Amino acid sequence: MGAASGPSGRATPGPAGTPAGTLAGMAPSGDDDLDWLYGRDDRRRSDPEPTQVLPPEALAAGRPAAPAQPPRPVPDPTPPQPYRPSSQAYGGPPTQAYGPPTQAYGPPQAPGPVRPRPAPPPQGPPGGPPPGGASGKPPKRKRPVRRVLAVLAALLAALLVWLIAVPVYAWSRIERVDDVPAGERPGNQPGTTVLLVGSDSREGLTKAEKKKLGTGSTAGQRTDTIMILSIPPGGKPALISVPRDSYVPIPGNGTNKINAAYAFGGPELLVQTVEQNTGLRIDAYTEIGFGGFVNVIDALGGIEMCLPKAIKDADSHLNLKKGCQTLSGTNALGYVRMRKADPLGDLGRVQRQRQMLAAIAKESASPATVINPVRYVTLATATADAITIGDDTTFIEMARMANAMRKVSSGGGFTLTVPVSNPGASTPVGSAVLWHESKAKAMFADVARGDTSDLAKYAK
Repeated sequence: MGAASGPSGRATPGPAGTPAGTLAGMAPSGDDDLDWLYGRDDRRRSDPEPTQVLPPEALAAGRPAAPAQPPRPVPDPTPPQPYRPSSQAYGGPPTQAYGPPTQAYGPPQAPGPVRPRPAPPPQGPPGGPPPGGASGKPPKRKRPVRRVLAVLAALLAALLVWLIAVPVYAWSRIERVDDVPAGERPGNQPGTTVLLVGSDSREGLTKAEKKKLGTGSTAGQRTDTIMILSIPPGGKPALISVPRDSYVPIPGNGTNKINAAYAFGGPELLVQTVEQNTGLRIDAYTEIGFGGFVNVIDALGGIEMCLPKAIKDADSHLNLKKGCQTLSGTNALGYVRMRKADPLGDLGRVQRQRQMLAAIAKESASPATVINPVRYVTLATATADAITIGDDTTFIEMARMANAMRKVSSGGGFTLTVPVSNPGASTPVGSAVLWHESKAKAMFADVARGDTSDLAKYAK
């Protein structure tokens, strides 16, 4: 192929330095579309940078002026985002961009001064371990509610130990006697039957105390009070008074007043006499004397009694006004022993005895006694020193007795007297009380079966 011809028909030389007759020399200079073919694009890139003309001010000063900087492009305020191929179009999560993010166009900026981040304030003492120990974790704050509950739990536990420890200590101080009779006895029966005895023993009392209490100086020892506490397996307990002048057979001693059984053979013969005349098996025995009764009342701070009328009795050393009042131990003893000034005689006395015993049980279980440590200990020790129990009487039986007396005192039990046919019968041993044979037998039969639901008709 020949050289390109101009308008005169001759070949037109190519750019400087390009030999004529070559493809580069033959290419028209004005055809930009063929620059890539003839290599003109590479030649333009290799041309040296044109000489910059100094301004006149720089020449007049005799020193070269700083070369004029080309205008710096203003960077886009929004930083360029790296190319992140996304697979969202194909239903997958966006993929991570390859490599670090690209920098904005323009020359790199000089880094500014680095401001140090202020250190956090110290949490622990100077030179001490970091808060939270070696792990550095901040300590957990205990909630006030939990702390209060822990204190309350500790106090309740201490109170429980206190309430149990005092009776256990008192239990170890109680005197015991042999109350189990010889010979044939009634068989075991449902529930628990306790024989409560108040003796007229003056043992331990001085001459001045006997005079103060009005007990006299009668020799020997008799039962001034006899009660049967029936605690059935279910239902209400029953407190039954047995008149001390009841005319009954006494094993080996003929027929006599029931209180003479104690004088003839002590607790054993008394238990045997009660069992044979009632058909009830006695499971536990408790006895208290004059002096012990007074000490228990005084340990409680006295007992409140409401008297329907004034009482004045020289034999009992009583001079009490009508209405509710607090009786001391001495007055309480005279109140339960008084008989001559009562129109009902021995039957009226057994009613006052049940009333006093119920009041003692109620006051002993009151919050004023339980939460007062001095009163609680004084009462427990006074009761332990005042009573005597049978050899076979257990702690559980005494606890049942206390609970039953609490129910009776609050109206949750029955209080009654053995049905009587003649309260002043003439006998070889003097005036005595005769039981109503059929009614007494029916009442004791219900108790022996452990059923007290029908005892209300005997209540007085």
